[in-house]
Amino acid sequence: MIHRRHLLQRVLPLGMLSTAAAIATAQAQNRPPAPPSTNPKSDPKSLQLRWFGHFSFLISGGNARILTHPFRAAGCTAGLSIPRQDKDLVLISSRLLDEGFLNDLPPDTQVLSDPGSYTLAGLSFQGIRMSHDRVNGRRFGTNIAWRWQQAGIRLLHLGGAAAPLTSEQRLLMGQPDVLILPVGGGPKAYTAAEAKEVATQLNPRLIIPVHFRLPRAAASCDLAGVEEFLSLMPAEQVQRLKTNTLSLTANKLPAPMNVRVLSL
Repeated sequence: MIHRRHLLQRVLPLGMLSTAAAIATAQAQNRPPAPPSTNPKSDPKSLQLRWFGHFSFLISGGNARILTHPFRAAGCTAGLSIPRQDKDLVLISSRLLDEGFLNDLPPDTQVLSDPGSYTLAGLSFQGIRMSHDRVNGRRFGTNIAWRWQQAGIRLLHLGGAAAPLTSEQRLLMGQPDVLILPVGGGPKAYTAAEAKEVATQLNPRLIIPVHFRLPRAAASCDLAGVEEFLSLMPAEQVQRLKTNTLSLTANKLPAPMNVRVLSL
């Protein structure tokens, strides 16, 4: 039986934009606010990010709840709690088990996994094709970076990006308010130095580092800790939080290139 989440990816009339149209849509669009909600987790004026470890977040606000990159707990994700949250849709960057594990999701879950332009849950998403390694995808295939605006905040989740940005990718990504950036290295994501270079190119207001070694990781985990990336950033721009959640509002975002490190 074909699960609805897999069928959805094939039958939605949503494909890759042409280059010209994609560049035009890369510019931020101001949208009128959604109607007020009595649910604080879907407050249209604020955004809450809850980190589950590795690449995975529940991002709530603007009357939508987006789960990204569910994983199987093994290797670098060993000891982490598998996210099983209420959500409107799921974003994944590949079907690798540490960033696109769909087996634990209900069969009717809406999943975005392919590059292109989509409108779901009242939000517009741009999936941007990238290489998932440093050899043009020959080892780990394609990674999808996701760009969208939620609660008035422009988000860019790079997933497992490893290759330098092309000029077309940079145009599609625009200048995000919040950049979710892999920093731990290994064969399928940016090293600390590569992550710093990408952050400088995109110049976000806020960086949330992900994909780094956690204390619970198995001995086989090949990731570096977050400290290597933080050492490359100005100390006054780095804040370590003692929580896995972060609340943001569009009119109170920090100045460019601030870093918030979440903890579990």
